[in-house]
Amino acid sequence: MKHKAYVVLHLLFLGLVGANIVSAQTDAYPVRPITMIVPTAPGGTTDISARMLATPLGSALGQTIVVENKGGGNGNIAAAQVKRAPADGYMIMMQYSGYHVITPHVSKQQQWEQKDFQAVANVISAPQIIVIRADLPIKNFKELIAYAKANPGKLNYASSGNGSLQHVTGAMLEQQAGIKMTHIPYKGTGPALQDLLAGQVDITFGTAPPFMQHVASGRLRVLAVTGKTRLPSLPDVPTTAEVGYPKVDATSWFGVFAPAGVPKPIIDKLSAEIAKVIQSPAFRQRAIDLGASADYENPKQFTDHVANELVSWANVVKAAKIEAE
Repeated sequence: MKHKAYVVLHLLFLGLVGANIVSAQTDAYPVRPITMIVPTAPGGTTDISARMLATPLGSALGQTIVVENKGGGNGNIAAAQVKRAPADGYMIMMQYSGYHVITPHVSKQQQWEQKDFQAVANVISAPQIIVIRADLPIKNFKELIAYAKANPGKLNYASSGNGSLQHVTGAMLEQQAGIKMTHIPYKGTGPALQDLLAGQVDITFGTAPPFMQHVASGRLRVLAVTGKTRLPSLPDVPTTAEVGYPKVDATSWFGVFAPAGVPKPIIDKLSAEIAKVIQSPAFRQRAIDLGASADYENPKQFTDHVANELVSWANVVKAAKIEAE
């Protein structure tokens, strides 16, 4: 009996020591640089969101945050890497809503599940815009529809990949307007934008940040905002609701996730510091200038948001009959 009592006391002691070590580690977090994985190529809104957040968040935490792009596979490559990372808070992911709530409904080769990640904070929200290269003989949304109807399949539209939100938005427009376009998938918004600027494709759908400088220079033209509210940065551009297509409504979010199992104190610390950055006047103005909005959600709010969108986008994907390769 004395031996058993000793064993029990010894195990309790080890448990307390282990708990104290974990507590000390979480209290001290972070003690080394943090890697933020981006599931897209450089140049898109996911990448821009990550880099907007990384510097001020790193300063607040007292450690460098290294942004690392891992594009391809509709977000699978990045998600698989973060899923396998140690649950210690030193690898996180800036995720794009299209990959998180649409890809699961269309991909047959997805390498992760929702349970593999935990929400930290939503960072930015942005409606999709409909943008064309400026040398097309199309000046507004009405002319786009008329041109597409007169030339079925002639317009090529780029997306960041099969099953992406841009792909789904294009399919929504085709359905609602009764038009036919040719879909050209890319490995991210950045490459799609480059080919749009080069005249290799005619039109794309996407959040405004990566397009704004090219709209300002006159190389690209925005025809509509997919939603019910005009963007402050594009006050003269009508919404799809205003031009008669209220069901063409698509808004993206860009938020931070961590691998499942990261201790709650670390998640809470990350989320609290992200909230301070997002709510700063400088960050909020930067988001507005880019055609987006700083839109913080805490872990619980963000988790609920994701759950709701998984259901709503499942219905859209089913109606559009979209499948990823």
